[in-house]
Amino acid sequence: MTKVFFVRHAQPQHAHNDDRTRPLTDEGVKDAAIVIETLKDKEIDVFYCSPYKRSMDTIKQTAEYYHMEIQTDERLREREKGTDGNNHGMFQKRWEDHEYHEEGGESIGMVQRRNVEALKEILENNQGKNIVIGTHGTALSSIMNYYKPEFGCNDFLRIIDWMPYIVEMDFEGQELVNVKEHAHIEKEFRGNNRADKK
Repeated sequence: MTKVFFVRHAQPQHAHNDDRTRPLTDEGVKDAAIVIETLKDKEIDVFYCSPYKRSMDTIKQTAEYYHMEIQTDERLREREKGTDGNNHGMFQKRWEDHEYHEEGGESIGMVQRRNVEALKEILENNQGKNIVIGTHGTALSSIMNYYKPEFGCNDFLRIIDWMPYIVEMDFEGQELVNVKEHAHIEKEFRGNNRADKK
């Protein structure tokens, strides 16, 4: 059995324009402590992460607790946002058509293909180990949808305010056999009008 603990990042500073270097808020830094509390007894063998700062910083203290380095993989990064950015009205459209993307952005399908490719490689190279992967909301949701096609827009919106969010996916070889949610802290997603989520 290979156990993968996905950690969606803590609350980021949305006013910071560069998606790659966006830091956590002061609250987000404090909230990252839940990651150590949740994973300190899980006998983690290896840490992987999106190269984005907010994801790295969310699992950094836990990696230090285990005296391990974090291996980054560019394929694990979040969806590239186009001209519509975080427009909530576009969520449904992207989830209904996995190949739809706004100008300059990525589709759910594009995000899914590179994230799943990275995950399959990680599983192949770490069979029988306990793995942490630092991730993002859309990236993680695209992985969930790959293994459970019924996972859709409403499921994505259910977790959109959960920062951080820790979910375990257990694999026998490359086959998903179990999913277990461990912990989350609810923080308001600071995109556009939240009423558009309904």
